[in-house]
Amino acid sequence: MSEAVRVVVRCRPTNRKEKEEGRQPIVNIRGASVQLTPPNREEKSFTYDAAFGPDSMQADVYAATARPIVESVLNGFNGTIFAYGQTGCGKSFSMEGLMEPPELRGIIPSSFVHVFEEIEVASTELQYLVRCSYIEIYNEEVRDLLGDPKQALSLKEDAKRETYVQGMKEVPVKSVGELLNALHVGGRNRQVGATAMNADSSRSHSVFTLVVEQARRDGEGGVMLGKLNLVDLAGSERQAKTGAEGERAKEGIKINLSLSALGNVISALSEGKSKHVPYRDSKLTRILQASLGGNTKTCMIAAISPADYNYDETISTLRYASRAKNIKNKPIVNEDPKDAMLKQFQEEIRRLKDELAGIGSGGAGRGGQDQGRGARP
Repeated sequence: MSEAVRVVVRCRPTNRKEKEEGRQPIVNIRGASVQLTPPNREEKSFTYDAAFGPDSMQADVYAATARPIVESVLNGFNGTIFAYGQTGCGKSFSMEGLMEPPELRGIIPSSFVHVFEEIEVASTELQYLVRCSYIEIYNEEVRDLLGDPKQALSLKEDAKRETYVQGMKEVPVKSVGELLNALHVGGRNRQVGATAMNADSSRSHSVFTLVVEQARRDGEGGVMLGKLNLVDLAGSERQAKTGAEGERAKEGIKINLSLSALGNVISALSEGKSKHVPYRDSKLTRILQASLGGNTKTCMIAAISPADYNYDETISTLRYASRAKNIKNKPIVNEDPKDAMLKQFQEEIRRLKDELAGIGSGGAGRGGQDQGRGARP
């Protein structure tokens, strides 16, 4: 059964620079509708699955975007949440936020808490294995943020023609704290830099992935495996606004090229006329292939600026988001997948138990024989 990609828009507050320059807000949020009212230009209106204004709370955004997807992942589905928009529009705040106070935590850390809360109250007949990975795409190179971030990794396809990162490190985790530590370690290795639009601009796209495996403790039945991709895209840029030069300018060009490739994929899928979808045009689109038109429940967060001087970028983002609404995915439960580590662990534990039982019974027999021999005259 197919379902549409869910699309949510979030408008950040006016920042200090915009206030100092006297920029006027032109974005109005009414329910799920976003209205643009630029001076001396035609007003525009768009409607999405949900829309959040400058005063929106992190918890409300999480409830509308991530909560249903995380619950689906715990039931064996794949899920993806990604944030798109102009640089400096609050994508990273929506995805990561601040660790303290808790009400400022973004989607990524909130999903960590959600996953382990659900596992804690799950039936005692079930056991779980949670593992994570963290990669970035920087200048069209895939790097492992939990392994060696200086080594470029290759993308491969498995027997199902699904893309995976060869040699990527996966870390088993047993708590929210261990997940937060992985996020922190990876964040330190991520490429960031200052531009005129953003003091800590992401210079790469990042994908934090959680894999949740679930099986019965008695070994009966199969394993359900859900995969959650939490994607923080680098922002689209205009060099005249960012003031990027040298290496920063080259990074911006690569970012825009990959986002353009993503836009082409979204257009091809939303129109439904073309048999060819250009997933192979960038590393980003190859990694997101299953999330757009594939076996995944997907939500896109379109981050926008309220200021009049960002009108062109804002309307471009809103149109981008409108096209994404038309994409149909076909999510199904992943039952007894070949790459489930939990099943392998269960089989190994059973094998070791059988070996120990055999050693125990053999040892008792030998002990009896020794005693018998010792009792002879």
